[in-house]
Amino acid sequence: MQDDANAFPGGVVAPLLPGAPLLAAKDIFKTFGGITALGGVSFDLVSGEIHSLMGENGAGKSTLMKILSGVYSDYDGTIKIDGSRMRFASVRDAEAAGVAIIHQELNLVPELTVAENMFLGREPLIGGLFVDRKTCTREARTLLARLGIALDPEARISTLRVGEQQLVEIAKALSLDARVLIMDEPTSALSPGECERLFAIMRQLAASGVGIIYISHRIDEVMQLSDRVTVFRDGRHVWTRAMADIDEDQIISAMVGRNLHRSEHARDGADVGRAAVLSVRDLALAISDRRGWKQVLRGVTFEVAAGEILGIGGLLGAGRTEILQAITGATEGQVGGQILIEGRPVTVTSPVDARRLGIAYVTEDRKVQGLHLHDTITDNVALPRVGRLARFGIRDFSGEEALAANAVRTLGIRASGTDQVTGTLSGGNQQKVVIGKCLAADPRILLLDEPTRGIDVGAKSEIYELIFRLAGEGMAIVVVSSEMPELLHLADRILVMSEGRQTGILDRGMASEERIMQLAAPRSLRRQGKVTA
Repeated sequence: MQDDANAFPGGVVAPLLPGAPLLAAKDIFKTFGGITALGGVSFDLVSGEIHSLMGENGAGKSTLMKILSGVYSDYDGTIKIDGSRMRFASVRDAEAAGVAIIHQELNLVPELTVAENMFLGREPLIGGLFVDRKTCTREARTLLARLGIALDPEARISTLRVGEQQLVEIAKALSLDARVLIMDEPTSALSPGECERLFAIMRQLAASGVGIIYISHRIDEVMQLSDRVTVFRDGRHVWTRAMADIDEDQIISAMVGRNLHRSEHARDGADVGRAAVLSVRDLALAISDRRGWKQVLRGVTFEVAAGEILGIGGLLGAGRTEILQAITGATEGQVGGQILIEGRPVTVTSPVDARRLGIAYVTEDRKVQGLHLHDTITDNVALPRVGRLARFGIRDFSGEEALAANAVRTLGIRASGTDQVTGTLSGGNQQKVVIGKCLAADPRILLLDEPTRGIDVGAKSEIYELIFRLAGEGMAIVVVSSEMPELLHLADRILVMSEGRQTGILDRGMASEERIMQLAAPRSLRRQGKVTA
């Protein structure tokens, strides 16, 4: 593959690994409504290779992958599989050619079971007429076991958390026995343990000859896994290089076109002497599923002062998200314990109660729970204030517009204007709109669940700056994150959860990845001294 004619200055292409390309995309152009998403990019993959594709949100990574997997068929350029020219009219065409994709956006049917989703459209049949549910469930259970995923194949998708749904997406793609496997942010909602299991599976697949295209904003993962790395910026190819020839700073510089300032939080705002804004005592939560009631939280106790950032860490399913849901009333479970704001006990039965008390909650799934994607930035940001801004029951459109314009300006939301449809923004800018919506309610307490999930390194740095600025202005902030480096960078203290219980609270000076993992490990492993990620 030659370097793109439109590549950025200094763009280079690493030589192919031995053997002809399994997949080759050449001079791919794609536009949306006159806006160029891909400006003549090229990309190749050889058998047995893990080839990472990186770039900021909006760089064109996902667009190219959707072309390669048959989601988009309207484009210019050529695609070849094993040297034969292909043009996929649908996802099924791509799958028939041996190309499967794990999308960044979950693509599951909520009311179907895990097994039904894994084999949707490919169900084993009895007599060619009836779905063989027993075989479907048995094969799903076998594949989940092979992947080390502890999920019930008969559980409905709607009962699973985002991270668990992500694991189902991965199992579904791997069930296709693809020769080309595209993985678009597959670890964005996984714990370190699930990530390591996935990486082991990826290496096994590569060793068997499968070519893997890996998209991730987590540079440590890319450096750990990749044979080669390609960087896109603004819909164009920057360079392709062997992983052995590059380092983290070179990747970041190629992605963002600038050197990022590594911010540090001025932590005098988190003085121990400050009074608690939010206090949680013996918080408990029980939820109901098809097998009855299950205790998912018990005995959780902590405080957060003005200007403090409290991190919450732990493995997938440890109860991190459930803490925020219980505090804000965003759960149908039975909540126990006590919540106090500035020392005064309060009752929170719904997110509306939480908002009235000055608590804002940024959920982990911005696309489903955080935003109205088909509405404008103004509609989303102003939503919590529509009633307060209205006069005599009539919406104050100019007031809403001013509120949104202020959010765009202060949060650095990159958009054509406040009337831009939110679903057309990049992931990082969508996340800023969610935060802007929450800040529009003038909260004293901000709860953030995976605030940088699925956004690029540049947008992530901007979100960090925003969190530090809000803490500096005296807001009490709680951050749940699966990324330990993120927790260690942001938090003044870190509360660690394991199996629904808190196992420790670490001051910043005492916290390390190793110590967090020791506290996050299941009790059975801690008792045996077998603590792993």
